[in-house]
Amino acid sequence: MQIFGVDIGGSGIKGAPVDLDKGDLTQERCKVLTPHPATPDGVADGVKEVVEHFGWTGPVGLTFPGVVTGGATIRTAANVDKSWIDKDAGALFAERLGGLPVTVVNDADAAGVAEMHFGAGQGRKGTVILLTFGTGIGSALFVNGILVPNTELGHLELNGHDAEKKASSKAKEDGELTWEHWAHRVQKYLAHVEMLFSPELFIIGGGVSRKADKFLHFIEDIKAEIVPAQLQNNAGIVGAAMHAAGDD
Repeated sequence: MQIFGVDIGGSGIKGAPVDLDKGDLTQERCKVLTPHPATPDGVADGVKEVVEHFGWTGPVGLTFPGVVTGGATIRTAANVDKSWIDKDAGALFAERLGGLPVTVVNDADAAGVAEMHFGAGQGRKGTVILLTFGTGIGSALFVNGILVPNTELGHLELNGHDAEKKASSKAKEDGELTWEHWAHRVQKYLAHVEMLFSPELFIIGGGVSRKADKFLHFIEDIKAEIVPAQLQNNAGIVGAAMHAAGDD
């Protein structure tokens, strides 16, 4: 079974058809830059471009970098335009995609569901936390395989700041930090999350997951096991498709 997945991020919008039996993309993903400002109309145009690139005419699952409640209503917009707040994203995307069936889910929740089903979290019980490091920090919290949605742990206060302002991939790039320097910031953040939730496993997702060998060895004094996401930066696309198919 194939469903189309789209992962909307603060810097890019990427999508591809997904084989839901294997958790793999069936074609190389298409990516366009997220417009700035990332208004609803601008993002919807980007989504349309990605979907039309494949000539897709079936159901589409989409992620969003913020809290999504009531099926498809946006409640927060930390890394996109504030005009998203209280927007019915489902109705917007369905209209822009010519009436195709759409679903919308938090981006990190989608990535977490994909990792728990196909990746690093398979078969893991207890408390598991996936953290995506990108423009911000997304989070997905699982207890015995069950998702606690919309946790948004990237906005925990750390040293007087939103944690993502100091420890996201964007913070590394903006500050021109070495991998070691950035890893020490990530370690402080993980220690704070661990104090609050005592997970057995941290899964590190987002674009940095494919560069885990550059920084994970610098992270010490964390009791939980720490592993990179196996689906890497495709996890959100796969999870979006799973959500559209009702497999989450």
